Amino acid sequence: MENFLKLSIEDIITHLKVSFQMPSILEAIATQRIIAETAEQLGIQLSVEELQQSADSMRFANRLLKADDTWNWLQKHYLTIDDFEEVAKSNLLHMKLAEHLFADKVEPFFYAHKIDYTGAATYEVILDDEDLALELFYALQEGEISFQEIARQYIQNPEIRRAGGYQGIRYRSEFRPEIAAAVFAATPPQVLKPIITPKGVHIIAVEEIITPELDESRRIQILKDFFTHWLQQQITNLEIVAELSQNSQSSSSSELPKPA
Repeated sequence: MENFLKLSIEDIITHLKVSFQMPSILEAIATQRIIAETAEQLGIQLSVEELQQSADSMRFANRLLKADDTWNWLQKHYLTIDDFEEVAKSNLLHMKLAEHLFADKVEPFFYAHKIDYTGAATYEVILDDEDLALELFYALQEGEISFQEIARQYIQNPEIRRAGGYQGIRYRSEFRPEIAAAVFAATPPQVLKPIITPKGVHIIAVEEIITPELDESRRIQILKDFFTHWLQQQITNLEIVAELSQNSQSSSSSELPKPA
């Protein structure tokens, strides 16, 4: 048997269809078309310096530090140098269009929803027994036991147990409503009275409430959220028609099961 396999365009299209990937591929193509056409209508221009920076960012993100690294990466992804430049251009156009459409909406949105970006660093143990939870809570209040000791005794997950029940920094939307109300009303450091949810009885220690700031990473995330929502609306209002080759269409049709 030969040590290479030659695939045709028809083979690739057939695989995309039978693996149910075609809708997402068509949507991605339509998204790029929408971005390009909208940017053109709005007269958005890309400078040589901006294109170079976008290309450099792509190289850095993919760890293409040497010429050989770049060449091997291009071959792996069936790309030419021109294709690489087109991808860099597309990425830049994406960000510039998002900035053009929504840059002035980011700050008002952030301050209107600031409470949603407030974070909390918490520790948590979930029990099945409310009486036990109350007993442990009062023991914590009296200093008879530490939260880490409770975590070691009652948390099954080894990684969370070793971290003393630490849950990381989470935002309001990541908590159940009844827990969020108590967590963000706390005065850290504070252990909350046990809270009952369908998951069990929660003993939660609030270590810190983190006041949000509109830094660059959050600004970019809000911008992306606006832009993603806008793109989804454009796609929803668009009828996508794919013109596949006659060979791939007839091949697919002949293999469809006949109705009983």
